[in-house]
Amino acid sequence: MELRHLLTFIAVVEAGSFTKAAAALGYVQSSVTAQIQALESELGTALFDRLGKKTTLTSAGQKFLPYAQEITKLHALAKDAIRFNEEVTGTLVIGAPESLTAFRLPAVIREFKSRYGAVQIILKPGLCWEMGDRVKSGEMDLVFMLQHPAEDKDLLIESLVEERMALIAPPGHPLERVDPVTPADLKEEVMLYTEPGCTYRALFEHSLNACGVYPSQGLEFWSIEAIKNCVISGLGLSFLPLITVEGEIRQGRLSALAWDDRPQRLVTQMASHKKRVITPVMREFMCLARQHAVKWREDAGAV
Repeated sequence: MELRHLLTFIAVVEAGSFTKAAAALGYVQSSVTAQIQALESELGTALFDRLGKKTTLTSAGQKFLPYAQEITKLHALAKDAIRFNEEVTGTLVIGAPESLTAFRLPAVIREFKSRYGAVQIILKPGLCWEMGDRVKSGEMDLVFMLQHPAEDKDLLIESLVEERMALIAPPGHPLERVDPVTPADLKEEVMLYTEPGCTYRALFEHSLNACGVYPSQGLEFWSIEAIKNCVISGLGLSFLPLITVEGEIRQGRLSALAWDDRPQRLVTQMASHKKRVITPVMREFMCLARQHAVKWREDAGAV
């Protein structure tokens, strides 16, 4: 049973004649006649009585009419549902480590919300190594990670920008006069670390340990802001992504030591599940993140 036959049937009922229905639908009359005959043949009964110029429904046609109307109504609703699904609405659950949550994503989210205010964004923090599992489980729609470029059979991973790192100290620290600063120079220093499992902490500790250096004291903190404030106050040194400390360095509140960060540089990556349908909300946010990443790369090159 073809939808166009049902629509033509309803048009004939509403117009009261084949001729008027043909004019309303933009068909020639013979096409309307052929469609009604095809529908009647499929149903095995006549739907109209044609008495001269007057066209009326048979009893079978009267019984069939509400079903035809319901089918065409459901068809229209189905099309509307698909059309609505293409709109940028709903909820977007994003995961990211603290460094990216605080220093990369705010500008992206702000612009996204200015365009799509009806979308609810839920931003969940976590360690980078957790992000892949959380998007695989369906807990998150989209994740941002700070790690070495890697492939995953279940994830679509896109590199956005290489992140420089910084070994920071309070202004006036004796190591400001050392160039370059080496792992051996840190043997007696107090190091302020992020929590275990942090990618860049692990890389930094590995670089020290590979040279036989194990700082005499190390303290763990729950947030980057806490670490920065403690370094500023003279409690110790720390190793953090440059984006998290460049403001304080420019202001003279922190000092970036002459440390070769190239072995510990990481990449900000965006990832989603390979088998998940990219919704309009996800598509627009990902597109906006890519646009912002162009400026991130320009800024990183200017440092």
